[in-house]
Amino acid sequence: MPLNIPNSLTLFRIAMIPVFMLFFFLPFKWAAPASAIIFALAAITDWLDGYLARKLGQFSNFGAFLDPVADKLMVVAALVLLVYYDGSALMAIPAVVIIGREIAISALREWMSELGSRSSIAVSWMGKVKTTAQMIAIFLLLWRYDIGWIPVYSLGLLLLYVSTVLTLWSMFSYLKAAWPTMREEMVDDDSQSGV
Repeated sequence: MPLNIPNSLTLFRIAMIPVFMLFFFLPFKWAAPASAIIFALAAITDWLDGYLARKLGQFSNFGAFLDPVADKLMVVAALVLLVYYDGSALMAIPAVVIIGREIAISALREWMSELGSRSSIAVSWMGKVKTTAQMIAIFLLLWRYDIGWIPVYSLGLLLLYVSTVLTLWSMFSYLKAAWPTMREEMVDDDSQSGV
């Protein structure tokens, strides 16, 4: 495993997951904003590790594998905490959609990789917009408390729904890109089974 700067930042992002979770459960009013800030610092490393990998020419297969795993672990951990805190369908529904999409697209990428067609479902600009919206929404929801007249939690919930729509949109974009390969595989499977 090449332990370069981008990979170190990705590992740092994973290490921050239990830290922001711990702060989330502390029984102090400042704990929620502290959890949000730790989450935000970890999320910033997502942008920073990609930037440094390009700038320093420090790409690696390990980094390409670990970076999206770190993102998904962060998002899923935060959404589970938020569903625990909120306990309403308004929070649970987008959380299930987002987590379900992440599982489905990860499985699709793995399958496409086995077929040698992973490049046809590479991360798109829509995926990046979706990730940014998710991270901001989760930050606001973890922060929880209003700042002056700004209804932070309500704003976070609204942005979570926007990111849920973007999540579905990007999922359908990936499925559309993968459809020719999927159709070809289904035809091959049918011909091999004699259907």
